[in-house]
Amino acid sequence: MLSLFERRASGSDAHIDIAHAGEVFRVALRRLSTSRRFTLRVRAPTRDVLLTMPQRSSLRAAKEFAERHAAWIGARLARLPRPIAFVAGATTPLRGVDHKIVHRPRQRGVVWTEEGPEGPLICVAGDEAFIARRVADYLKREARRDLEAAVKRHSQHLGVEPRRIVLRDTVSRWGSCSSTGGLNFSWRLILAPPDILDYLAAHEVAHILHMNHSPMFWKVTRRLFPAADRAEAWLRAHGADLHRFGAKAA
Repeated sequence: MLSLFERRASGSDAHIDIAHAGEVFRVALRRLSTSRRFTLRVRAPTRDVLLTMPQRSSLRAAKEFAERHAAWIGARLARLPRPIAFVAGATTPLRGVDHKIVHRPRQRGVVWTEEGPEGPLICVAGDEAFIARRVADYLKREARRDLEAAVKRHSQHLGVEPRRIVLRDTVSRWGSCSSTGGLNFSWRLILAPPDILDYLAAHEVAHILHMNHSPMFWKVTRRLFPAADRAEAWLRAHGADLHRFGAKAA
């Protein structure tokens, strides 16, 4: 009969809990047939820990490995930038420019931007309890507008037509293209500078022609967006940071 620990660590939401210095860290487990050793990774977007393990390794060995690295886990988690909730007084980027969120309960409307004495503002009307949802909804609408325009422009250039555009809050990738030509994007691209969003639109539109990352794919992508390498470098350096905005502060 499986123990409680073994049942918990063998399900679809497999994880183990590691105690260190008065804290408990939850470590997600992933078995890979191609893995030859244990590896630990702190994931900034989700602010959690992933342990990748060989397919046939025991759960006890995985737990012992994680416990030996508990101090490293704690140090890496502590270094992550703090999450920033969408609340009055907080600052969030919009198209790469920092905007301060201000509450305007007595004004009409829902969410709008304006220039304040100290810089750009995102203004939110209505009850304070709805600020976070209204800011997130506003950013998603702006993301859809910018992405639809960029996708249309790049699609016309290539003579292709995507089936649909879906926005999600993805963690592992900023965009994807299905075999049927459906495009998926992270709404958080609206937080990045406009050229980064434009690059991702070009990247996924190019996938309609080439469902791979072959030299032909990159040739098409760079024809649509010549500064692809610079955009990729920006995403590697700053992309993870975009996931902390709109998160609930601990």
